[in-house]
Order: sequence, then C-alpha cells, then structure tokens
Amino acid sequence: MGDNMNSTSNHSVSIIERSNINISGVNKIESFDKEDFLLETTMGYMNIKGEELEMVKLDTIEGKVVIKGKINSFVYLDTVKKRNKEESVLNRLFK
Repeated sequence: MGDNMNSTSNHSVSIIERSNINISGVNKIESFDKEDFLLETTMGYMNIKGEELEMVKLDTIEGKVVIKGKINSFVYLDTVKKRNKEESVLNRLFK
C-alpha cells in the first residue's frame, strides 16, 4: 500500500470483459483489498470497486497497474478522506 510511482505516461483506463482493468498514469496506490482499490492518478483519485480484486501487474516506472476480478464500478473522486479509509481498514482488521 502507498507505493509511490513515477508516471511518465498519459492516463488511460481499459476494461476488458469486466474482469480486467488496465490503468496507466498511476502515481500512487493509496489502499487496496479484495473489494476496493484507491489509486492516485495523474487525473485525480480513482476508486475501483468489485469482487475478488487482485493486482496482477504493477509497473512503478511506467505508472501502470493491472487489476483482475469482477469490476463493479470505477469513479474519479474530487476529494479523498484518507483518515476515514484508514479507520475503515482498521475496523475490518479488528472485527
């Protein structure tokens, strides 16, 4: 989590059959689990939600990420409440 990446490419998103999502222009991975990914991209924060999500490729030099699983949604966020996200992760750990 929190991997800093050097993005040298433009931002793009490609979804293949709702089971793979390829993202370029990723600066940082804020958090992730099997149902939720929060990424900082060159175009703002992106939240990906789904089921059995798994990062299958991470290229920190090119700023590219490939995630597989059932993609339910992805959205760009204007603001991110990092503290709330961290609290929810801690709450899930200690249930």
